[in-house]
Amino acid sequence: MSKHTSSEPVLTLDGVQLQLSSDAGPVSILRGIDLTVAAGDTVGVVGPSGSGKTSLLMVIAGLEKTTAGRITAAGTEISGLDEDSLARFRRDHIGIVFQNFHLVPTMSALENVALPLEFSGGENAFTRAEAELEAVGLGHRLAHYPGQLSGGEQQRVALARAFVTGPKILLADEPTGSLDQATGDGIINLLFQLHERLGTTLILVTHAPELASRCTRIVQLADGRIVGAVGGSDDG
Repeated sequence: MSKHTSSEPVLTLDGVQLQLSSDAGPVSILRGIDLTVAAGDTVGVVGPSGSGKTSLLMVIAGLEKTTAGRITAAGTEISGLDEDSLARFRRDHIGIVFQNFHLVPTMSALENVALPLEFSGGENAFTRAEAELEAVGLGHRLAHYPGQLSGGEQQRVALARAFVTGPKILLADEPTGSLDQATGDGIINLLFQLHERLGTTLILVTHAPELASRCTRIVQLADGRIVGAVGGSDDG
């Protein structure tokens, strides 16, 4: 268990459902998810393709609106918030790392990492961004653009950007999916080091059991439901 883990929940999902429309009619993506995550915990989310793993991260981040149920994250019930409030909530409390980096190609590594701080009106954005890039081993690549960086370096920039605001919750969606084994291992080691340093709650979606096993808890999804859990409690 992380030394930062607290018994206080930082995230609670209660009967969360997500239904999306399609040409063939409504499709149920999440079918009643109950999950409680303590502050500072690490949760690996596993399951086959189409089981709802990415959708689970999307509703926690407020990027998809739940069809039913309640989500409380970082002390805020986000289920009923409007788009502007959700954007502020993400800015203040959530970090997200995607499989495909999502860096701004016309911005340098330093500018990419400073971006969320500038959005939030934070002081010393570039100083803090430089420190975070130093922390991920890219202090020598500040002025480089994403197209000048390897895949592993781009993901390090994405990690620095996700952690620079000191988020309470970090959502990582297959963060090594586009990388070779050795580079991916380095990214995962870095992800857990940053989690330890900041005490950030980490929710890691992965298809790799060995990555999930590094988390203090593993939640298994199938067909939009939690069908198994190892470690922790209260998983519904």
